[in-house]
Amino acid sequence: MTMEVCEETAVDAELLAAVSATVDRFCGWLERYGETSYDFQTVYASPMGRAAKTFYYRNKKLGTLVVAPMVFCEAFFPSARRLFWKPQRFPIADAHYAMAFAFLADSRKQEQWLDRARHFLSVLVDTRCPGMKEYAWGYPFHWVTIDGTLLAGTALITTTPYVYEAFSQVYALDRDARWLEIMESIARHAYTEYRQLAIGPGAESSAYTPSPDDTCLVVNASAYRACLLARAGAELSEPKYLEAAERNIRFVAGAQNEDGSWPYAADGRRGFVDHFHTCFVMKSLTKAMRYIDSAEAERAIERGVAYYRTQLFDESGLPRPFARAPRLITYRRELYDYAECVNLAVLLRNRFPEFDAILARVIGDLITRWQRPDGSFRSRQLLLGWDNVPMHRWAQAQLLRSLCFLLASGTSAPTLR
Repeated sequence: MTMEVCEETAVDAELLAAVSATVDRFCGWLERYGETSYDFQTVYASPMGRAAKTFYYRNKKLGTLVVAPMVFCEAFFPSARRLFWKPQRFPIADAHYAMAFAFLADSRKQEQWLDRARHFLSVLVDTRCPGMKEYAWGYPFHWVTIDGTLLAGTALITTTPYVYEAFSQVYALDRDARWLEIMESIARHAYTEYRQLAIGPGAESSAYTPSPDDTCLVVNASAYRACLLARAGAELSEPKYLEAAERNIRFVAGAQNEDGSWPYAADGRRGFVDHFHTCFVMKSLTKAMRYIDSAEAERAIERGVAYYRTQLFDESGLPRPFARAPRLITYRRELYDYAECVNLAVLLRNRFPEFDAILARVIGDLITRWQRPDGSFRSRQLLLGWDNVPMHRWAQAQLLRSLCFLLASGTSAPTLR
C-alpha cells in the first residue's frame, strides 16, 4: 500500500512539474504577443460576415453556399481571419487571465502574479458594457445568432459570471474594497436585469441577455446565473441570490436528457450536445453546490459525468467536440474542449476518481502536441493540419486558467473555485 501511494504521488509531482513549465512558457508568450487577438468569430464579425451568417440562418440551403467560402478559410486557411476583421480585446479572456494569475499568486506566493491579476481587473473596469448602471460584460463584436444580431457591448450572462469570479478571487487575496464594490454591482445586475421564465414548480430559466424578449431557454445561461448568484449570495450575505440560484438549478437539472446529456437549448431547435457546453453546465452546477444543497443537482452531475465519459471522448480517450453535431464539422479537436476538460477534471476528481486518468491523458497531449515552440497553444486540429492562430477567447485564456487551477490544487483533492 505504501509503495502504491508513493508511486501515485510521484506521478502527480511529475505532472505538476510539467504543467508548471508549460505555464511559464505560455506566460512568456503572452507577454510578447500582447492582449488582443483574432477570434473564432472574426470571420463573421465584419459587415460581410454578419450578412452572410444572417442569410444562412434565414435560408439554410442557399445560405450554405454563401458561407461556404468562410467555412473553407476556417478549415484550410485559418490565418485568413486577418482578411475579415481586426484583433480585439475580449473581457471573457481578460477575466480568465485574471483568475489564472490569481491562482499563480496563491500557489507560488509571488507578488508579481497578483500584480498581473490586478492589471486584468483594471482592464475589465474599463471595458464594461457602456451605458449600464451596473457592471456587466459581453462581446466586443456584433454577434449574429439564430434569433438575431446581438450588438457589441450587449451584456451576456455567459460572460459576466467569469468576471465576478475574477474579482472575487483577487479580492480574497488582497481585500481591496474596490473589487468588493464591483462584485456587489455585478450581483445586482445578474439578479435584476435578466428575465426569468417559469418552467415547472420552483424552476426558472434565465435569459441570455437583458433583453425583455429574450427566449430564456439556453441551458448554460441558467447554469451560469445559478453559479454567480450562489457564490454572490454566500459572499455578500444575500439570501435572495441563493433562492434565485436554486430556481435556475432546478431548470438546468430538469432540462437534462434521459441519457444524461444536456441540449444547448431546451427550445426544440438547438438540441446539439457538445463538449465544452456540457462542461459549462456541470462545472456551474458543481460550483453552485458549494453554497446550495441540491439533491437534483447532485443526481444531474452524476448522470452528466456518466454521459460525458462515454460520449464526449474519442477512441484515443481525448476530448471529442460533439456527441450530436448541429452541422458538418470541419475539424477534429478543439482547444476549448481541452481547456474545459482540464477544469472539470480538477473540479470533480475528488468525487470521481476516473478523472485522474482523463486529466493525465489530456495534459500529456496538450504538452506534447498542442503547445507550440513560442509557448502558445494551437487552436484546433483540423481535418488536415492545424489552426495555429492564437485566440485569447478561443481558448488560450481558458486553458491557462485551467492549468493554473490545477497547480493551485496541488496533489491533494482540489477545493471548489
